Amino acid sequence: MERILLWLLAAGALIGGIDSLLGNRLGLGERFEEGFRLLGPTALSMAGILCLSPLIVRVLSLTLSPLWQRIGLDPGMLGGFIPIDMGGYQAAVDLASDPTVGLYAGILVSATTGCTLAFTIPMGMGLLSPEDTNAFSRGILIGLIPMPAAQILGGLAGGMQFLPLLKETIPILLFSAALMLCLHFAPQKSLKVFGGFAKFLRAFSLIGLTLGAVQYIGNIKLLPSLMPLEEAMQVVASIGIVMLGSLPAAELLRRGLSRPFSALGRKLHMDDRSFAALLVGFVSATPAISMIKGMDPRGKVMNAAFLVCGASALASHLGFTVAVERSLIFPLLITKLTGGLMGTALALLLTRRSAGNSPVS
Repeated sequence: MERILLWLLAAGALIGGIDSLLGNRLGLGERFEEGFRLLGPTALSMAGILCLSPLIVRVLSLTLSPLWQRIGLDPGMLGGFIPIDMGGYQAAVDLASDPTVGLYAGILVSATTGCTLAFTIPMGMGLLSPEDTNAFSRGILIGLIPMPAAQILGGLAGGMQFLPLLKETIPILLFSAALMLCLHFAPQKSLKVFGGFAKFLRAFSLIGLTLGAVQYIGNIKLLPSLMPLEEAMQVVASIGIVMLGSLPAAELLRRGLSRPFSALGRKLHMDDRSFAALLVGFVSATPAISMIKGMDPRGKVMNAAFLVCGASALASHLGFTVAVERSLIFPLLITKLTGGLMGTALALLLTRRSAGNSPVS
């Protein structure tokens, strides 16, 4: 299955590249070029973290890892609380006692739990106005409900056994429940915590990038556990190459589904923008969050619920997985898509047309 997906991405790169040569007549060449333009922001956000990933693993192995082992869980799951492209994968794989658990936590859990914690929640709360954050936080609450189930489905698709998978996912389930309670009863305090965590990761990444650059340019060894910056940039470059194909392919998918989504929106008495943002969010979370501002209340809740699991599946997360573990491409998409769709369906079920600021019932 992953071979078929990779050929589809290669076809997207071919079509996008040809359209770019012909002057962007189909609008796919622009998406092709955007894949490379995203290399800079991608490198800025993750290259430094990758450089410091051996240090992260060492700190976790000395602090939380023994506690995790004492309660009978694989310490690799700790990496799942860090975004996949910000050190989560490296931490999970290096800490794991069972390599399979390390891959599960580093790809499937990091791409959902980690990214929701450190990116989707602080980004949404920061970009949106106070009247929109109420609906956004309700959507996040709803999206957290099916997240552990989606992770288990992805793990099963990746060849893991159900009972060990369920055992390792229990902390994620408990953490999701605690997160839901925090968002419901103390949204502003929760925002400060999530925002602080995101700022810490960004600062940590810049420190790593600076140290890596000095080490490379000066040809000196600053820290024994510092990953060379050129190795980190290889991962970033791999993501950019995949996005050359994934972004044109996602644009073709968006065009193909625009009419069915419009019809579904009319049937549910919702605007086209709400359903269009789902496809945008499946590629990249940031533009989808910015689109929430102009949606009807139900659409805001629905899109936030989708982003918990579905965010950025076809861009950076897919690109990272292709670079480090191609066998988990299909399980990753299963996790992201099923979790996003379950969150969307649950949001539609729990909200009404007039569900602007009323509680979810």
